[in-house]
Amino acid sequence: MKLSDFIKTEDFKKEKHVPVIEAPEKVKKDEKVQIVVTVGKEIPHPNTTEHHIRWIKVFFQPDGDPYVYEVGRYEFNAHGESVQGPNIGAVYTEPTVTTVVKLNRSGTIIALSYCNIHGLWESSQKITVEE
Repeated sequence: MKLSDFIKTEDFKKEKHVPVIEAPEKVKKDEKVQIVVTVGKEIPHPNTTEHHIRWIKVFFQPDGDPYVYEVGRYEFNAHGESVQGPNIGAVYTEPTVTTVVKLNRSGTIIALSYCNIHGLWESSQKITVEE
């Protein structure tokens, strides 16, 4: 059994769990690049104490490299919890991440998200680095 057996993918316009990656298709070498990853961009994902996105991880797989590099892990820890009960807390985190990277090789951005009920979901996007 492998972890990859449990990672789901789907078209983000049909499925609310898939992380949506927003990044340019082409960038210049060593240029700052903004990457935005959102879960529930087209179809909102529930954000309740009982059902929520717990975290998003972003990776980069350079072309021709056997290793994947972790760009960052982003946790969402407030989902309406309160000492008075569920879903009446003062704060709810939204599953959106913005990060900035510099790339010196073309490759693939990979986003992995975790729903506390429906498990792991993945998406990817190619990015080309030009001289």
